[in-house]
Amino acid sequence: MLWSMRTTKSQQFINITNKVAEAVNKSNVQNGIAVIYVPHTTAGLTINESADPDVVRDIIAALDKAYPVHGEYLHFEGNSHAHIKASLMGSSCTVIIQGGRLMLGTWQGIYFCEFDGPRDRKFYVKIIEG
Repeated sequence: MLWSMRTTKSQQFINITNKVAEAVNKSNVQNGIAVIYVPHTTAGLTINESADPDVVRDIIAALDKAYPVHGEYLHFEGNSHAHIKASLMGSSCTVIIQGGRLMLGTWQGIYFCEFDGPRDRKFYVKIIEG
């Protein structure tokens, strides 16, 4: 299943847990895995706390401290920080499906991580029965 969206900020984490859960529900798969994939080099995915929005702000702040937007980078487009952050987050994640539901922890959510926005972005969800 393909999802498209427009990010609004230069760097942001967008909680996509409900969209992934919707894909699981539509698949009618009771047991298996959900693979979520981002086909972009300046965006990524992560699973982290979704109860307190300060956690997301703290992650972005820490990444900015370690890999600032303006650094001594050679990449001519000026977005090396975004490539580095996306590589650290990764371009995919996998979540177990049990009983037709994502097996996430109580506080966990799935986040699309934008590091070079605003942009038109997409992500894929593949449900595998097993």
